[in-house]
Amino acid sequence: MTRRLITSGSTFEAEIGYSRAVVDGGWVFVSGTTGFDYADMTISDDVAAQADQTLRNIGAALTEAGASFTDVVRVRYILPDAADFPACWPALRAAFGDVRPAATMIQAGLADPRMKIEIEVTARIRAD
Repeated sequence: MTRRLITSGSTFEAEIGYSRAVVDGGWVFVSGTTGFDYADMTISDDVAAQADQTLRNIGAALTEAGASFTDVVRVRYILPDAADFPACWPALRAAFGDVRPAATMIQAGLADPRMKIEIEVTARIRAD
């Protein structure tokens, strides 16, 4: 398999120089993704709504890569305020509850103060 780059259409990708995801062999590496709606570059003020949109953005990248949430083996959650994490759990459980990938939650500043959560995943496409 060759290396393939996946874009979301976000202006950030071209401005900064990265891809939403990279497919290399059977691996899919999805960059840290936030709750921006890339169609109109808006973002909710609500952390739970941002988590939902972030997962939609990740899901779109995984689908384009030929993968899904069931293929995710590693997830990293990054939040500026760790106290916001529990509000995200319902959305995270819906995406990963049955998959149960290895996970880490980190409290750290994000690039834009409107961002309340960033999620990065690694997936392995299973050969049938």
